[in-house]
Amino acid sequence: MIPIYIFYSMFGFQRTGDAFWAASDQMVRGFVLGATAGRTTLNGEGLQHEDGHSHLLASTNPAVVAYDPAFAFEIGHIVKDGLRRMYGENSENIYYYLTIYNEPYAQPAEPENLDVEGLLKGIYKYSQAPEGGLQAQILASGVGLLWALKAQELLSQDWGVNASIWSVTSWNELRRDGLDTNRHNLLNPHDQKRAYINQKLEGAPGPVVAVSDFMRAVQDQISPWIEHTFLSLGTDGFGLSDTRGALRRHFKVDAHSIAIGVLTQLVKLGQMDASVVAEAIEKYQIHDISAVDPGNTEGSG
Repeated sequence: MIPIYIFYSMFGFQRTGDAFWAASDQMVRGFVLGATAGRTTLNGEGLQHEDGHSHLLASTNPAVVAYDPAFAFEIGHIVKDGLRRMYGENSENIYYYLTIYNEPYAQPAEPENLDVEGLLKGIYKYSQAPEGGLQAQILASGVGLLWALKAQELLSQDWGVNASIWSVTSWNELRRDGLDTNRHNLLNPHDQKRAYINQKLEGAPGPVVAVSDFMRAVQDQISPWIEHTFLSLGTDGFGLSDTRGALRRHFKVDAHSIAIGVLTQLVKLGQMDASVVAEAIEKYQIHDISAVDPGNTEGSG
């Protein structure tokens, strides 16, 4: 029997957090599922309920392998690998935390030639931008991948910017790999290695913008190993009770805000004039939370 514990929003890692540490001491194995994850998917039920930080809490526990998948095919690979790591030969004393969402959205088929190794290690390229012109890299996890894909369209259609989209299945595991790499390099001056995130982004042109439905500190975990111009967008603060679309515009993590984030970084690199950003802010009415599609609310549409 495989233990599966499903809890509501961030309450598992807050209200039963000490039990998670006790479970680590007892070498427990299994899957912990944070349902209604993210700070903008659980809207209108009290600001203290909105989960923007459970991955930070999960990162404090060495036994927890945490993922923030966007699509069902990602979950399938993660669960399969989790069963292998926890219950197969040479099993590890770990258990899994997966954040899942209560927001309905279309589930795409698994891409051909899927980079399963990257998916399991924390990052893989989901959508390759056309070559040439202004380039950027957008890293997103969970439901944030949908906003990133929309931003990709906006950047191409409105500003002539080609942005590749990366699915970050685990910010925590990427940081863990980075720390392991740092330790190895500290102790092995003649055998230096590069963190996995460095390897994946090597040769990828343009700035990096990282976004999720969690606080910026979740994405900032990987910043020490990003060799590009880097910007994180997240859901810091209490927010408000409103539609999902309005909340995402409030936090500046919606597709239009991501597009503006990419433009600001291109300005920083000297590849674009600041007037373009001002034009985008006006065009997208970025300060008006009512000037945005409300999105899927209460499971509708």
